[in-house]
Parts: sequence; structure tokens; C-alpha cells
Amino acid sequence: MRFGIFYEHQLPRPWAPDSEQRLFQEALDQVELADRLGIDHAWEVEHHFLEEYSHSSAPEVFLAAASQRTRQIRLGHGIVLMPPGYNHPARVAERIATLDLVSNGRVDFGTGESASRAELEGFGVRPAERRAMWREAVEQVANMMVMDPYPGFQGKYFSMPVRNVLPKPAQKPHPPLWVACSNRETIHLAAQLGMGALTFAFIDPSEARHWVTDYYDTFKKECVPIGHAVNPNIAMVTGFSCHGDAEEAKRRGNDGFRFFQFALGHHYVFGKHTPGRTDIWKKFVAVRDQIGTDALGGGTGCIGTPEQLRASLREFQSAGVDQTIFIQQGGKNRHEHISEALELFAGSVMPEFKEREDERVAKKTEELAPYVEAAFKRKTAMAPLADGEIPTFPAYGLTVAEPPDLSKMPEANRRRYLTYQKMKEIAERA
Repeated sequence: MRFGIFYEHQLPRPWAPDSEQRLFQEALDQVELADRLGIDHAWEVEHHFLEEYSHSSAPEVFLAAASQRTRQIRLGHGIVLMPPGYNHPARVAERIATLDLVSNGRVDFGTGESASRAELEGFGVRPAERRAMWREAVEQVANMMVMDPYPGFQGKYFSMPVRNVLPKPAQKPHPPLWVACSNRETIHLAAQLGMGALTFAFIDPSEARHWVTDYYDTFKKECVPIGHAVNPNIAMVTGFSCHGDAEEAKRRGNDGFRFFQFALGHHYVFGKHTPGRTDIWKKFVAVRDQIGTDALGGGTGCIGTPEQLRASLREFQSAGVDQTIFIQQGGKNRHEHISEALELFAGSVMPEFKEREDERVAKKTEELAPYVEAAFKRKTAMAPLADGEIPTFPAYGLTVAEPPDLSKMPEANRRRYLTYQKMKEIAERA
């Protein structure tokens, strides 16, 4: 099994002038530590306007910074919001490829559609169409990262002419594709499209087995890859705290994870929010004791001692889960406690699960190979353009109907214009 850490960049009120700066710098320190410890992935969300719950609105910037402080850990977008109202598909392709280049091929490209009112209405995205927007955009971003040139697209939610989208990623044909899954319906969708499943349902290990079975049954029978490669992997997100004393682990981990769930519910389910004024932490504290631990759901198996974590992870491993992702930064969890927990986990728990990971992956790849081959036979790929079909377009400067009045131009502009005219004449003769 592989392991990841997960960042919402939660920041409960009250805020000091340097709170956000400290939050981001401590998160970078944690990713650097995780890299040294041999943890496999660092995942970063994209959210907008979700005060206290998530201050991660520019994950590509954070991950780029992390790429220069690390050497081995993979850098995961968990996830990029794909409706074009948030991110134009060409800009997504450019950013993913650039991050892949500066990280030397360490990017995982997680995708999602978004669901909060604050975000959807803030960017003018129609809730009823977000799934269709996501699907259209993901397929075209994959094409943009591979095709030279991209043949252009006339879609329902975005259109663009023929362009060569640059740069191209280091990983070929493109970084692994993932999709956020919050229920078993989206597990089937991930499998049908050949994408990895990033599951955020906080289920316990016994339930995980059913999700894994659903995924691979669907993958083997129905997969038609949305991209140019498949990524048949399942990652489970869970709470995290590791300490030698079980009660101390709970004290450090439960409250942060409980706020994570409460703030999520506030922004997505039951909250009434006044931008810049609502104090979610204050609301949480007022009802914390009434909530108890019921709100934590099945995501507490990795809050405990090394022995307790080992037992829970063995169940995930037995169920066929490929990666467990830890929510270690939630609520007011302290940086030093997070670092201590990661060090204890890496030293006392992780080695058992790393021991035969390469062998497991090789065996799984071999077993799935015929199904992958069958999946690509079912796919109808976008056709590339022959050289003669690629349109040529002139620069705007060459399409001006009337030449400018040189006598009225500033001297520097006049010289530049004449230089370009000379370049044009030379180029046309060539």
C-alpha cells in the first residue's frame, strides 16, 4: 500500500495578520518532512470562498513550491475544479504539464466538478450541468496534453480553435488521471472512464471492500478510457493522528477531524454563511459536545497508536485499497503534533506496508493487462490532423487594412515597425 497526506489548508477563526502565511509555510515544511520520511503522495485541494474550511484556492502554486523542496513525493491535485467557469481547459493542461516538468514527472492529476453554492454561484457555474462540464473538460485536457497540435473543439461548454497547447508533460502520455468519489455511484463512473478513484466518503475498512469490488468489476466490463492511459487505483481518505498513547492520539486527532466534518457540512449542507463575518469555529465549539464522535463516521481508524493504525491499514490493504490518504491538517491541529505523528507513523507502521509494494503493483498490472487492452479497443479517440489540414493564421499585425502614419509614430515605435516590415519581407522571400 501507498500513503498520502492531504491539505485543505484549514484555518479556523480567529485569524491573526500572519495566520495564512504561517499555515502555508508549516504545510510546506510538512510536505518536505513527508518526502524525507518516504511518504508517497501529497494531495492538495482546490476550493474558493470556503472560509475556515479551505484556504486552498491556488493549489498549482502551492504544489509548485513543494516541488522545489522535495525529490521523491508525488504531487497530487486532489482536485482541480474542471467546469470551465473555474478553469479554462487549456489553462488546466498548461498548468498540469508545467508542474509535471518542474517536478520531474511527479504529478497526479485529480479532477472534480464542485458542489458548494459559494463556489458554483461565485463563478457562474450551473449546478445541474457541472457533471457534463467536468466530463467534457477532462477528456479535452487529456487530448491537449498529448496531441500536437490539438485539433480544436466545438463543445457545449467550451470551444477553441486548433492550437498546439504547450508545454507537454514529462510523464507520457500524461500524468495519472483521478476523480473525486463521494459515493458508490462515482466509483462506477471512475472505473467506466479508467480513472483512479479518490474516495472522500470516510468509510470503514469493511465497507471499503465493497467499493473496491464495484470498481474492478466495472473496470473489467465497461471501461472506455477518457484519457490516453488508464489509472486503475483506489485511494481512501481518512482522519489521522498517531501517538504512543491512544487517548492522546484521539485528543490530538478527533477534534481536528470533527471540525473538518462540521465545516464541510456548514458550507455544503446546513450552514447559513455571511462572507467575511460568519465564525464557523465559534459555531462548532458551541455544539461540539453535542455532536460527540458520531460525526466522524468511519474515518477514525487511523487515529490511534501505531498498533491500532497497523490493524486498520491491514484491513484496507486486504480490501484491495491502493493508497490511504491522511487528513492530518484539520481544525486547529498543531504543526508540531502533525510532524511528530508523521515521524512515528513512518518509523513504526509504514515499513510493513512498503515491504512488497513493488511486487504487488507488478502482479496487479499483469492481471489487469488484458482488460486494459480491451478497454482501449472500445475507445474512439479524437483524430489527429494531417499536416495539410492544420490551418494557418496570420498575426494581427499583418491583417491591418491601412498602414500606419509613420510620421506620427514615436521614434522607437517607428524603428520597431520598420524592423518588423523588413522581417516580413525576408520571411516571405524565404
